[in-house]
Amino acid sequence: MKVLVIGSGGREHALIWALKQTSAVPLKLYCAPGNAGIAQLAECADISVNNHSALLDFARAEAVDLTIVGPEVPLANGIVDDFENGGLKIVGPSQAAARLESSKAFAKNFMRRHAIPTADYLIANSCDEALQAVRSGRFGDALTPVVVKADGLAAGKGVIVAPSRAEAERAIAELLSGSLITQEAASHVVIEEALEGREVSILLFAHGSDYALMPAARDHKRIGENDTGPNTGGMGAITDTSVLDAETLEQIVREVVEPTLDGAIEEGFPFRGVLFIGLMLTADGPKVLEYNVRFGDPETQAILIRLESDLFEIFQALVDGRLRDINVRWYKGASACVVLANGGYPGPYETGARIAGLDRVIVGPGLQVFHAGTSWSETGELVTAGGRVLGVTARQATLDEALARCYKAVDQIDWPGKQYRRDIGSFAQYQKAKSSESKL
Repeated sequence: MKVLVIGSGGREHALIWALKQTSAVPLKLYCAPGNAGIAQLAECADISVNNHSALLDFARAEAVDLTIVGPEVPLANGIVDDFENGGLKIVGPSQAAARLESSKAFAKNFMRRHAIPTADYLIANSCDEALQAVRSGRFGDALTPVVVKADGLAAGKGVIVAPSRAEAERAIAELLSGSLITQEAASHVVIEEALEGREVSILLFAHGSDYALMPAARDHKRIGENDTGPNTGGMGAITDTSVLDAETLEQIVREVVEPTLDGAIEEGFPFRGVLFIGLMLTADGPKVLEYNVRFGDPETQAILIRLESDLFEIFQALVDGRLRDINVRWYKGASACVVLANGGYPGPYETGARIAGLDRVIVGPGLQVFHAGTSWSETGELVTAGGRVLGVTARQATLDEALARCYKAVDQIDWPGKQYRRDIGSFAQYQKAKSSESKL
C-alpha cells in the first residue's frame, strides 16, 4: 500500500514513524515536502503543501492509496475537497469543517450556537471596534488580562494574552497593522475573556458522531521556563494520568466532544479526521480555548509514541466510515516530548548550523528524535533549517522516567544557539508533589 503524508515538520515525522512502526501491511511511504529526518523513512517529493494540483498529480502518478494531511493551511484551503473530487482517498476534514480552525470567529459562534462552554467574547471588524470592546469594561478593568485573537490562520502568532488593557490595545494595533501577521488573517479580531486554570489538549479520531479518544496531553506554548515569554508553536508536551482525571474527561466528552461532533453534523459539515480541542480547566469547569482540525505539534509526538494499534488501519477506517469497528489501543504509562529550537526563536533566527551528537542517541520504540526543521548541507552534514529543529520524545512507565530519558538525550545533542525548556512536565510534577503532601 502506498501512503502520502503532506507536511515537513515534527508532526509529519511522527506520523510517518508511527505508520512504519505499527502497520501490519508493508507500506511505501512518501512525504511532501518532508525534511532530513523524514527522508530516512520515506521518499520525499519537493512539492509545497499549498500546491494542491501538483500534490494531486503526484498522488495519481504514484498510485497513492491514501493521503494524510499534516498542517492546517492546505486543509483550510480545501485540499480534502480537491482530492475527493479527483477520486482519491484522503484523511482530513472538508474545507467547511476546517473553518473550526481557520476562523476563530466562526468557531466561537459555533460554540455559542451549540452551548459549548467557552470564554466570553466579542468579534470586531475594525480597529475602532476592537478598541471599543476592550475599553467597554465587559472584560474587566484596565489591569485585567484580556485575550486578542486574529480571526484567521497565523502560524501561532495570532493569539496574544495581554496582561492589561494597554497591552491589549497595543496587540490590536500590531495585529491589524500587518506587522505580525497578514492583513487577511486579521480581517476580524476576537476579543476574549482571559480564562484562569490549567490547559489540556484532547485529540480524537472522528467520523461523524463516531470517535476514538487519544491520551490527554499538555502542551508548553511559551518559550521560557515557568511559562514566560512569547508564545511559540510548542516547546514540549506530555501525556500522563496527572494531565486529566477520569471524571473531568467524562465531563469534557459530554459537554464538548459530543456536542461539537453533533453540531457539525447538524450544520451540514460532518467532521472526519483528527480533531484537536484545546481547553482550560477553570473553577467553573472545562472551557474550550480553540479547535484545531488536525494533529497538534508537538502533541502528536508525545501521543503517537504511545500508540499500540495500527495507525494505517485507523486512517483507512476513518475514510471508509468504519471507525466504530476499530479498537484503538494505547500503551500504558506516560510520555514526553522536549523541543530543541534555534536561538532567537520565536523571533528571527539563523539556520545552517551543524547538528552534532545525534549518533550518540540510542533510539528505539520508547525513544525517538523527530525532526522538525532540519536539512542536509552541500557537504552532507545535518544542519538546522527552522525555528523548532528537533523533538526528543520518550515513552516510559512514569512521567519522571520519560522526562529523564528525554533530557539525557537532549544533553547529547548540540549546535550553536540550541535552546530548550528545562521544565517540561513541571506542572504535573508539582501537582504530584502537592498530592503527596496532602496525604501526609
